[in-house]
Amino acid sequence: MFKKIIYFLLCIMVSCQAGSYKKEQDILALKEINELVTVEYVVNKIIKASDDKTWYKIGDRKILMTCEATLKAGIDFSAITAKHIQINGKEVTLMLPHATLFSVNIKPENIRVAYEETGAFRSSFSTQERDMLAAQAQEQIGNAADALGVLQTAETNASLFVSHFLRNMGYEKIIIQFENAPVKLN
Repeated sequence: MFKKIIYFLLCIMVSCQAGSYKKEQDILALKEINELVTVEYVVNKIIKASDDKTWYKIGDRKILMTCEATLKAGIDFSAITAKHIQINGKEVTLMLPHATLFSVNIKPENIRVAYEETGAFRSSFSTQERDMLAAQAQEQIGNAADALGVLQTAETNASLFVSHFLRNMGYEKIIIQFENAPVKLN
């Protein structure tokens, strides 16, 4: 009789672990998404340049350009592993990687020269110089993404997406975390 009880308890434990493993695998299906863009921002930037401080060149040269950049940010789900998932009945805790900026794109047709002033002994800004200024602007916009709130919004949207995904799987209490900063969604 004692052996039957132990055998029964072992079977229950194994089936519970197998069920938990199946649930983890269902959640790990998020990995298939890879990079999920959860926010897209359009940012306008003014680019100002002047090289009038060069001592060996006579005359000033100034340019003022505007550009429109599209920023895309989200979560890289490919980094999720089973160790990021904790399941306890109808409660699940999921640790997601922080949001990352996937792209900053400035289309050439969205770059406009608003003002240009060139001294009598100077040449206009070349296409190459304008392209370098646009590349600097693109880098500055990318560096400012966190200050603009792009990454925070991406994490909030990712939390909502994952929460709905997990609710559809039957979980009632869902805790989404980004490096020790929990966002509880009940």
